[in-house]
Amino acid sequence: MDGERGQASIEVLAGIPALLLAGLIALQLLAAGYSLTLADGAAGAGAMALAAGRPAVPAVREALPGWARDRVAVDVHGGRLTVRLRPPSPIGALARRLELRSSVWVRRPAGG
Repeated sequence: MDGERGQASIEVLAGIPALLLAGLIALQLLAAGYSLTLADGAAGAGAMALAAGRPAVPAVREALPGWARDRVAVDVHGGRLTVRLRPPSPIGALARRLELRSSVWVRRPAGG
């Protein structure tokens, strides 16, 4: 009977790292999904600014929450606007490698 309790304790201890890893993966997926939603919204805000003849970068940054403003890059080439956003990550190496992109096409106003 004591051997069974000891084995159960070892199984629980062995399962804790797997549970923590699953939690980190779930947290990262949620952060990436939320960041992609933010990038899409920011790209839309930048597109509306371009269509109105205003610069896109300030509109994109204003559409993002404070933590994301330092993690965004905006590229405008012709009628294409691309927002690149790095989602937060509890793992530093992963944080530097992840990048989400959202692109839109904009028809600029005549003469703009």
